[in-house]
Amino acid sequence: MAPRLQLEKAAWRWAETVRPEEVSQEHIETAYRIWLEPCIRGVCRRNCKGNPNCLVGIGEHIWLGEIDENSFHNIDDPNCERRKKNSFVGLTNLGATCYVNTFLQVWFLNLELRQALYLCPSTCSDYVLGDGIQEEKDYEPQTICEHLQYLFALLQNSNRRYIDPSGFVKALGLDTGQQQDAQEFSKLFMSLLEDTLSKQKNPDVRNIVQQQFCGEYAYVTVCNQCGRESKLLSKFYELELNIQGHKQLTDCISEFLKEEKLEGDNRYFCENCQSKQNATRKIRLLSLPCTLNLQLMRFVFDRQTGHKKKLNTYIGFSEILDMEPYVEHKGGSYVYELSAVLIHRGVSAYSGHYIAHVKDPQSGEWYKFNDEDIEKMEGKKLQLGIEEDLEPSKSQTRKPKCGKGTHCSRNAYMLVYRLQTQEKPNTAVQVPAFLQELVDRDNSKFEEWCIEMAEMRKQSVDKGKAKHEEVKELYQRLPAGAVKALCKECVVERCRVLRLKNQLNEDYKTVNNLLKAAVKGNDGFWVGKSSLRSWRQLALEQLDEQDGDAEQSNGKMNGSTLNKDESKEERKEEEELNFNEDILCPHGELCISENERRLVSKEAWSKLQQYFPKAPEFPSYKECCSQCKILEREGEENEALHKMIANEQKTSLPNLFQDKNRPCLSNWPEDTDVLYIVSQFFVEEWRKFVRKPTRCSPVSSVGNSALLCPHGGLMFTFASMTKEDSKLIALIWPSEWQMIQKLFVVDHVIKIMRIEVGDVNPSETQYISEPKLCPECREGLLCQQQRDLREYTQATIYVHKVVDNKKVMKDSAPELNVSSSETEEDKEEAKPDGEKDPDFNQSNGGTKRQKISHQNYIAYQKQVIRRSMRHRKVRGEKALLVSANQTLKELKIQIMHAFSVAPFDQNLSIDGKILSDDCATLGTLGVIPESVILLKADEPIADYAAMDDVMQGKDEFVLVFLDINL
Repeated sequence: MAPRLQLEKAAWRWAETVRPEEVSQEHIETAYRIWLEPCIRGVCRRNCKGNPNCLVGIGEHIWLGEIDENSFHNIDDPNCERRKKNSFVGLTNLGATCYVNTFLQVWFLNLELRQALYLCPSTCSDYVLGDGIQEEKDYEPQTICEHLQYLFALLQNSNRRYIDPSGFVKALGLDTGQQQDAQEFSKLFMSLLEDTLSKQKNPDVRNIVQQQFCGEYAYVTVCNQCGRESKLLSKFYELELNIQGHKQLTDCISEFLKEEKLEGDNRYFCENCQSKQNATRKIRLLSLPCTLNLQLMRFVFDRQTGHKKKLNTYIGFSEILDMEPYVEHKGGSYVYELSAVLIHRGVSAYSGHYIAHVKDPQSGEWYKFNDEDIEKMEGKKLQLGIEEDLEPSKSQTRKPKCGKGTHCSRNAYMLVYRLQTQEKPNTAVQVPAFLQELVDRDNSKFEEWCIEMAEMRKQSVDKGKAKHEEVKELYQRLPAGAVKALCKECVVERCRVLRLKNQLNEDYKTVNNLLKAAVKGNDGFWVGKSSLRSWRQLALEQLDEQDGDAEQSNGKMNGSTLNKDESKEERKEEEELNFNEDILCPHGELCISENERRLVSKEAWSKLQQYFPKAPEFPSYKECCSQCKILEREGEENEALHKMIANEQKTSLPNLFQDKNRPCLSNWPEDTDVLYIVSQFFVEEWRKFVRKPTRCSPVSSVGNSALLCPHGGLMFTFASMTKEDSKLIALIWPSEWQMIQKLFVVDHVIKIMRIEVGDVNPSETQYISEPKLCPECREGLLCQQQRDLREYTQATIYVHKVVDNKKVMKDSAPELNVSSSETEEDKEEAKPDGEKDPDFNQSNGGTKRQKISHQNYIAYQKQVIRRSMRHRKVRGEKALLVSANQTLKELKIQIMHAFSVAPFDQNLSIDGKILSDDCATLGTLGVIPESVILLKADEPIADYAAMDDVMQGKDEFVLVFLDINL
């Protein structure tokens, strides 16, 4: 137990046996001597809340000791941002660009590619004067080659620990917040770079991509009948290897080159035989590049889930790879050594992190590139063991044992091999003078920043030290004189609180036993049932609060008072927790509901009153609140009146209530030439009242003004009332209309009449309305509705995933997808207190007709549109919140998070129309609130050998790279 807590208990031990009224001056002096004098002498070891003279526990042990300089500032050492000696420079992750950073580091350490890029002509001469680069003008690369030049120069000679690749990423048009397919990015960027460099005059520059990365293979088909060979030559920049079902890299290569039989329906048409014949097809490697990129196809399409998944299986590969057994022309040197391993950390195909292990071609040392952080491997060895342990796989497959010079990985998705016969580079690639000048300029800015940060750190430390000395001096002057006495009122109150806390458990048992006994006569007291259930907890919280207040304030001695706002807030919280206030009515008297209270004996009430002396007291003979009784009688009378009104209206209009035998404009009834119109909203509100008259107010007026324009004209055409506007109106029989006029206040009569025109038999039938249509306001309403559908924000749309081209929806029986436990009326949101419907006077005595403005009418129309067009979400759909100015690309990102389908695998359509323009807004594409968009995910391509040709133009990357200004 803490020393200060021991002192406190010893000081107040006498309170366990002494009653509050028996507290003497001797007791007060005892508490003072044991509890407070140690504080004055500095003996106590914790802050004494009730003693203003205690200086312990307010930070003196920190201020009076030695303080670390780093605590005086929050500025990191700028030298931590400096590049370490004999190390490489990292790249900033801009959000989800780690996959770009890994490829940039791999390409940078390809010395031949770096040298060729340095030889490219640059527009940097526009920024150079006779004495160097203009200081006031920043260099902005204009082409992809210039961006790579500048990035590689900074990676080579920058003083920074890491650099920002945002210019390069922006030039490619990549979304920094969306992780793309890394393998597809590599393939498409190499195609872009090759096309860009093909325009250069220098052959060493123009052909560098082909020389370093391009190989050639042939699709060879052999007819089994005549033996004729058919060859289709194709270039490749990487080999895409299927790893499913394999454990070794060599097995993956063998499967890539294995012979395929063409039989049955898949037979080959032989031009020599002029008929379909059985045949064999295989891939033959004709030539291999200096740098061999092997893509391990870890990301495949799962037909069962409809999503992409990652194959987290181990694949073994060696540091030395002999490709001679796999090429057609033997005798050459085809021995490769491992130079890079690209890693995807994570078990999902839609998330994770990319890093790269790359070998320095000059020193032969391995480095791990993880965005800004770069780690050198020990002993010039590739170490993947720690990397593989970071992300546990869902499968329990154990890591296989690897021999010397071999490795196993379940996260490697690309292996880079370099031809071993190439001469080792003896000299480093030199940065051109114009690029070096740009790097020197950036290094100068970095050094200026380091000096500025160091100066700011020094100023903060100097201010902190001065403050330290000032506080130390203040502590020496701070001790105050001793207090010789405690407040008697506070000691008495603390004594009462301590005694009650000690006897609370015993009193709780006593009260429970007293509650079991029956109350005799009129000696009982009313107590709230809720208060009885929680009185022990309420008492304990109240005592703890009082005890804490006593310690903190120590009565009048400390003189600490709360401001008015704090006092009010505390009183409000107190009122919420006060005992027995759960049976108070709104007028402060005893509530009329006996179900919420019970009688307790006088003895039980006395015990409870010790803990809650200010609780409201209601003897058993106390009458209930007279005002509440009056209100209760009025409420009962109103309920009876409402039931009578509802029953009368239901009996008078039975078919309208049950929605039976309703007239239809599209199939005009033969027995009448006149039909009357009311708003559907009136009918729904009236039905709601008739069903539950005790919970709703009677509908006293029809409110047909909502269907009219400010000029008094009808807002609907006869054609629209038979189609889209039919949900906004209700047709009334003439007999029903006579009854409605008796039961409700009708502001405007609206009717449709059928007349016969002409003498020809049969005569022409026409339908006219009274009042007539207002064409101008009708056109304005249509324009407003269209504008609302095109300029929405935070509206709901629905995305439904299609499986096997079948939309699994229950349109024919939508009620199967809706819970039947509630009626439509129960599901509607209740209006906030005080909000009244603008069209219906629902007060009991009010019969005054309300006017409605054009703005109110538009607002009412919007409400009706929302009610009538609300889409019922079915199983398999997901609701998304979108805006009209949102692009299709942004919607695809939302869909990716909802369905785990990458944007480039999404095929979207609405009402049979394909949505393909990623830059177009949803408003221009015709996506309106409550729309249903169909989503179909692309399926995987099984023929890995032909994937190069099929995937062209498939991915989202293609659209991005085609927009780049080469």
